[in-house]
Amino acid sequence: MHSFQELTIQFGEHFSKEHFPEQPKKLYAAASHILSIGGKRIRPVLSIMGNELFDEIHQDAFHVGTAIELFHNFTLVHDDLMDKAPLRRNQPTVHTLYGDTAAILAGDVMLIKVYEYLNKVQPHYKQKLITAFNKAAIEVCEGQQMDMDFEEMEPEQVKYDDYVNMIALKTSVLLAASLQMGAIIGGGSDYNQQHLYEFGKNIGIAFQIQDDYLDAFGDPEKFGKQQGGDILVNKKTFLLLKALELCNTTQHKKLKELLASSPDDKVGQVLELFHDCKVDAWAEKEKERFQQLAFEHLENIAVLSKRKEPLIELAGFLLKREK
Repeated sequence: MHSFQELTIQFGEHFSKEHFPEQPKKLYAAASHILSIGGKRIRPVLSIMGNELFDEIHQDAFHVGTAIELFHNFTLVHDDLMDKAPLRRNQPTVHTLYGDTAAILAGDVMLIKVYEYLNKVQPHYKQKLITAFNKAAIEVCEGQQMDMDFEEMEPEQVKYDDYVNMIALKTSVLLAASLQMGAIIGGGSDYNQQHLYEFGKNIGIAFQIQDDYLDAFGDPEKFGKQQGGDILVNKKTFLLLKALELCNTTQHKKLKELLASSPDDKVGQVLELFHDCKVDAWAEKEKERFQQLAFEHLENIAVLSKRKEPLIELAGFLLKREK
């Protein structure tokens, strides 16, 4: 069995080749830019780990991993455009450097490349892999639309369970599908595939809860994001929704005033209210709840416990909180 770190190196070497031609230069420079600024490559490595959980690693796991990584970066290009985000991984976003039109087209061509790689796999499970991928891809789009819809709603209209469902679709299902697609290549049974999928889904929710926390409280130098970016645009994160639920009348009024305005110290004032409402402490417990649910599903997978160790270590790596 290989560790996440070992497989990350292997996949990085595989993925480092040029995926696009040179012309039209602006189109392919835009597509290459998002790939050049790195990332943890979590999703493609999960597909390889899903394969190795059941059998020796097959070359098809690298084809699937490449497809998944291209799809993930396609969503980032378009998400950044929709969010008007200036930075991604502490670098200028694609639309900031190349313009909105080039960003849209770059995302489109990346998505087409996804299917080129999926079509490289062995015929006997190609349809299963494409079906699993298509389901996840559609759900990611659904989750993004829900996220955008939430922005147009009053905070009290968005319930916490709705938010969890949104992040499950927008973030978690691709992690889950990556593992499932690897399991398909490795010959895992439908029963084992489902438990592995649920493991990935719940780890993904816990990871997103942590990501929302770090957007508010994390060190921007470490995470390459503007601190409080979600706060500045009044994004309805789990922190905001829970704060509105937990805060007293005075705090609630103050928070609503801050949502309706943009003082220079808006982020600082909102963070102070979050602390006062104790949503930061609540977040840790909520993250642990989803993490425990994920491990219960992993326990139910019918393979030797030793084969699960890399996934347990990876979950610990992903959910190690830093500021």
